[in-house]
Amino acid sequence: MKPFIVANWKMNPISLAKAKQLFNEIKKTKAIICPPFVYLSALRTSGAQDCFWENQGAFTGEVSPKQLKDFGCKYVLIGHSERRKYQGETEEMINKKLKAVLEVNLRPILCIEKISQIKRDINGISKEKLGKIILAYEPVWAIGSGKACGISVARKMNSAIRKILKKNILLYGGSVNSQNVKGFIKEAGFQGVLIGKASLNAKEFIKIVESISN
Repeated sequence: MKPFIVANWKMNPISLAKAKQLFNEIKKTKAIICPPFVYLSALRTSGAQDCFWENQGAFTGEVSPKQLKDFGCKYVLIGHSERRKYQGETEEMINKKLKAVLEVNLRPILCIEKISQIKRDINGISKEKLGKIILAYEPVWAIGSGKACGISVARKMNSAIRKILKKNILLYGGSVNSQNVKGFIKEAGFQGVLIGKASLNAKEFIKIVESISN
Protein backbone atom coordinates (compact mmCIF):
# COMPACT_ATOMS: atom_id res chain seq x y z
CA MET A 1 0.00 0.00 0.00
CA LYS A 2 1.27 3.46 -0.89
CA PRO A 3 1.71 5.78 2.10
CA PHE A 4 -1.25 8.03 2.90
CA ILE A 5 -0.07 11.63 2.79
CA VAL A 6 -2.40 14.35 4.07
CA ALA A 7 -1.66 18.09 3.94
CA ASN A 8 -3.47 20.25 6.49
CA TRP A 9 -3.07 23.88 5.43
CA LYS A 10 -5.00 25.12 8.49
CA MET A 11 -5.81 28.87 8.11
CA ASN A 12 -3.27 29.34 5.29
CA PRO A 13 -2.34 30.78 2.81
CA ILE A 14 -3.59 34.32 3.23
CA SER A 15 -4.91 34.76 -0.34
CA LEU A 16 -6.48 32.71 -3.12
CA ALA A 17 -3.59 33.59 -5.44
CA LYS A 18 -1.08 32.10 -2.99
CA ALA A 19 -3.30 29.07 -2.44
CA LYS A 20 -3.46 28.41 -6.18
CA GLN A 21 0.29 28.80 -6.53
CA LEU A 22 0.98 26.35 -3.71
CA PHE A 23 -1.60 23.87 -4.98
CA ASN A 24 -0.15 23.93 -8.50
CA GLU A 25 3.32 23.27 -7.11
CA ILE A 26 2.34 20.25 -5.03
CA LYS A 27 -0.66 18.74 -6.85
CA LYS A 28 1.54 16.27 -8.72
CA THR A 29 2.21 14.54 -5.38
CA LYS A 30 -1.42 13.37 -5.37
CA ALA A 31 -1.57 13.94 -1.63
CA ILE A 32 -4.87 14.55 0.16
CA ILE A 33 -4.87 18.33 0.50
CA CYS A 34 -7.13 19.97 3.10
CA PRO A 35 -7.30 23.73 2.45
CA PRO A 36 -9.50 26.33 4.18
CA PHE A 37 -13.15 26.08 3.12
CA VAL A 38 -12.96 29.32 1.12
CA TYR A 39 -10.48 27.72 -1.31
CA LEU A 40 -12.26 24.42 -1.87
CA SER A 41 -14.22 25.62 -4.87
CA ALA A 42 -11.19 27.04 -6.67
CA LEU A 43 -8.86 24.11 -5.96
CA ARG A 44 -11.27 21.16 -6.13
CA THR A 45 -9.30 19.18 -3.55
CA SER A 46 -10.36 15.86 -2.03
CA GLY A 47 -10.02 16.87 1.63
CA ALA A 48 -11.65 19.26 4.09
CA GLN A 49 -10.53 20.43 7.51
CA ASP A 50 -13.75 19.92 9.44
CA CYS A 51 -17.53 19.60 9.23
CA PHE A 52 -20.63 19.79 11.41
CA TRP A 53 -22.68 16.79 12.63
CA GLU A 54 -25.96 17.83 10.98
CA ASN A 55 -26.57 17.77 7.24
CA GLN A 56 -28.58 20.99 7.06
CA GLY A 57 -30.32 23.55 9.20
CA ALA A 58 -29.88 26.77 11.13
CA PHE A 59 -26.21 26.36 12.00
CA THR A 60 -24.53 29.61 10.97
CA GLY A 61 -20.96 29.25 9.80
CA GLU A 62 -20.99 25.45 9.62
CA VAL A 63 -20.48 23.09 6.67
CA SER A 64 -22.24 19.73 6.56
CA PRO A 65 -20.99 16.26 5.57
CA LYS A 66 -23.54 16.10 2.74
CA GLN A 67 -22.38 19.44 1.37
CA LEU A 68 -18.78 18.21 1.33
CA LYS A 69 -19.84 14.94 -0.29
CA ASP A 70 -21.90 16.72 -2.93
CA PHE A 71 -18.96 19.02 -3.61
CA GLY A 72 -16.70 16.04 -4.33
CA CYS A 73 -14.64 15.75 -1.15
CA LYS A 74 -13.63 12.25 -0.08
CA TYR A 75 -11.88 12.92 3.23
CA VAL A 76 -12.43 15.21 6.21
CA LEU A 77 -10.34 15.89 9.31
CA ILE A 78 -12.22 15.34 12.56
CA GLY A 79 -11.14 16.23 16.10
CA HIS A 80 -7.91 18.07 15.34
CA SER A 81 -6.25 19.23 18.56
CA GLU A 82 -6.57 22.87 17.51
CA ARG A 83 -10.34 22.50 17.26
CA ARG A 84 -10.42 20.71 20.59
CA LYS A 85 -8.45 23.61 22.09
CA TYR A 86 -9.82 26.73 20.38
CA GLN A 87 -13.37 25.62 19.49
CA GLY A 88 -13.88 23.57 22.63
CA GLU A 89 -14.76 20.36 20.80
CA THR A 90 -15.60 17.53 23.17
CA GLU A 91 -15.44 13.76 22.64
CA GLU A 92 -19.25 13.79 22.36
CA MET A 93 -19.14 16.36 19.55
CA ILE A 94 -16.38 14.49 17.75
CA ASN A 95 -18.34 11.24 18.06
CA LYS A 96 -21.38 12.88 16.46
CA LYS A 97 -19.23 14.24 13.64
CA LEU A 98 -17.71 10.82 12.96
CA LYS A 99 -21.13 9.20 12.75
CA ALA A 100 -22.45 11.92 10.41
CA VAL A 101 -19.42 11.71 8.14
CA LEU A 102 -19.55 7.91 7.90
CA GLU A 103 -23.29 8.04 7.18
CA VAL A 104 -22.64 9.86 3.87
CA ASN A 105 -19.63 7.68 2.99
CA LEU A 106 -16.93 10.28 3.54
CA ARG A 107 -13.73 8.97 5.13
CA PRO A 108 -12.93 10.70 8.41
CA ILE A 109 -9.33 11.29 9.48
CA LEU A 110 -9.69 11.21 13.25
CA CYS A 111 -6.94 13.12 15.08
CA ILE A 112 -6.04 11.99 18.59
CA GLU A 113 -3.27 12.49 21.12
CA LYS A 114 -4.29 10.07 23.87
CA ILE A 115 -5.47 6.47 23.75
CA SER A 116 -8.31 7.40 26.12
CA GLN A 117 -9.81 9.64 23.44
CA ILE A 118 -10.28 6.84 20.92
CA LYS A 119 -12.93 4.74 22.68
CA ARG A 120 -15.07 7.79 23.45
CA ASP A 121 -14.70 9.14 19.92
CA ILE A 122 -15.76 5.86 18.27
CA ASN A 123 -18.49 4.93 20.75
CA GLY A 124 -21.53 3.38 19.05
CA ILE A 125 -19.95 3.07 15.60
CA SER A 126 -20.47 -0.33 13.93
CA LYS A 127 -17.47 -2.56 13.12
CA GLU A 128 -18.19 -2.21 9.41
CA LYS A 129 -18.02 1.59 9.51
CA LEU A 130 -15.22 1.62 12.05
CA GLY A 131 -12.84 0.22 9.44
CA LYS A 132 -13.30 3.30 7.26
CA ILE A 133 -11.80 5.63 9.87
CA ILE A 134 -8.24 6.80 9.25
CA LEU A 135 -6.61 7.64 12.55
CA ALA A 136 -3.88 10.25 12.99
CA TYR A 137 -1.74 10.27 16.12
CA GLU A 138 -0.59 13.84 16.80
CA PRO A 139 1.16 14.64 20.09
CA VAL A 140 0.07 18.22 20.80
CA TRP A 141 3.51 19.37 21.91
CA ALA A 142 4.98 18.31 18.54
CA ILE A 143 2.53 20.21 16.34
CA GLY A 144 4.30 23.19 14.80
CA SER A 145 7.10 23.03 17.37
CA GLY A 146 9.79 21.61 15.10
CA LYS A 147 10.30 18.82 17.65
CA ALA A 148 8.80 15.58 16.38
CA CYS A 149 7.91 12.63 18.56
CA GLY A 150 10.72 10.11 19.11
CA ILE A 151 10.50 6.98 16.97
CA SER A 152 10.40 4.62 19.96
CA VAL A 153 7.53 6.56 21.55
CA ALA A 154 5.68 6.68 18.22
CA ARG A 155 6.14 2.92 17.81
CA LYS A 156 4.70 2.27 21.28
CA MET A 157 1.73 4.51 20.52
CA ASN A 158 1.19 2.66 17.24
CA SER A 159 1.10 -0.66 19.12
CA ALA A 160 -1.31 0.72 21.72
CA ILE A 161 -3.67 1.99 19.02
CA ARG A 162 -3.53 -1.37 17.26
CA LYS A 163 -5.01 -3.03 20.34
CA ILE A 164 -8.17 -1.00 19.73
CA LEU A 165 -8.18 -0.52 15.96
CA LYS A 166 -6.38 -3.53 14.52
CA LYS A 167 -6.76 -2.90 10.80
CA ASN A 168 -7.30 0.85 10.41
CA ILE A 169 -4.87 3.08 8.54
CA LEU A 170 -2.71 4.93 11.06
CA LEU A 171 -0.95 8.23 10.36
CA TYR A 172 1.61 10.19 12.35
CA GLY A 173 1.46 13.99 12.57
CA GLY A 174 3.55 16.59 14.37
CA SER A 175 6.64 18.38 12.97
CA VAL A 176 7.05 15.92 10.10
CA ASN A 177 9.90 16.79 7.73
CA SER A 178 11.93 15.18 4.96
CA GLN A 179 14.60 14.05 7.44
CA ASN A 180 12.38 12.24 9.96
CA VAL A 181 9.45 11.00 7.87
CA LYS A 182 11.01 7.67 6.88
CA GLY A 183 11.40 6.74 10.52
CA PHE A 184 7.69 7.06 11.19
CA ILE A 185 6.87 4.82 8.21
CA LYS A 186 9.73 2.30 8.19
CA GLU A 187 10.50 2.04 11.91
CA ALA A 188 7.41 3.15 13.83
CA GLY A 189 5.01 1.34 11.50
CA PHE A 190 2.62 4.12 10.44
CA GLN A 191 0.97 3.92 7.01
CA GLY A 192 1.29 7.62 6.31
CA VAL A 193 1.62 11.12 7.70
CA LEU A 194 -0.52 14.18 8.41
CA ILE A 195 1.56 17.25 7.57
CA GLY A 196 0.82 20.78 8.73
CA LYS A 197 3.47 23.49 8.52
CA ALA A 198 5.71 21.62 6.06
CA SER A 199 2.84 21.31 3.58
CA LEU A 200 3.01 25.09 3.05
CA ASN A 201 6.58 24.78 1.75
CA ALA A 202 6.28 23.21 -1.69
CA LYS A 203 9.93 22.10 -1.98
CA GLU A 204 9.97 20.50 1.47
CA PHE A 205 6.57 18.88 0.98
CA ILE A 206 7.65 17.30 -2.30
CA LYS A 207 10.83 16.01 -0.61
CA ILE A 208 8.72 14.39 2.10
CA VAL A 209 6.49 12.69 -0.43
CA GLU A 210 9.40 11.50 -2.56
CA SER A 211 11.33 10.14 0.42
CA ILE A 212 8.56 7.70 1.37
CA SER A 213 7.18 6.99 -2.09
CA ASN A 214 10.35 5.51 -3.57
